[in-house]
Amino acid sequence: MGSPKKAKKKIEGGSNVFSMFEQTQIQEFKEAFTIMDQNRDGFIDKADLRDTFAALGRLNVKNEELEDMVKEAPGPINFTVFLTMFGEKLKGTDPEETILNAFKIFDPEGKGRIKADYIKEMLMTQADRFSQEEINQMFAAFPPDVSGNLDYKNLCYVITHGEEKD
Repeated sequence: MGSPKKAKKKIEGGSNVFSMFEQTQIQEFKEAFTIMDQNRDGFIDKADLRDTFAALGRLNVKNEELEDMVKEAPGPINFTVFLTMFGEKLKGTDPEETILNAFKIFDPEGKGRIKADYIKEMLMTQADRFSQEEINQMFAAFPPDVSGNLDYKNLCYVITHGEEKD
């Protein structure tokens, strides 16, 4: 009669972070981890973070800022710790469908595009108002098309899946 007890014990200690995500998500996190682990030592440290920011075009990151990021982790940041930290931050984040539905409010005809000027006005005047700087950053990352429309379906995809880069 020993086996049921053994099984129960296994469940008690089993808050396995890998069970929180689907295999494809774990693979995406692994790719992100690998990109950030600039010196390829299996851990993300301050130097890796600084290099990652530099690669993203942000060159003057303060040392304290990097230290605060590293201090968020309970210890050295290996992949499991990285995944755990993201797991905690991502608990309850909106899946693509929810984000799409939020944009559809501004697109009653269901075209998949919204006038950039309109979305800018909405973001700057409603609820958690965006600053001009935040609007500029958004349009830099997701420029409106030639007719001045924002392709929010693409934006939602990138928010939930990350950018497709070769």
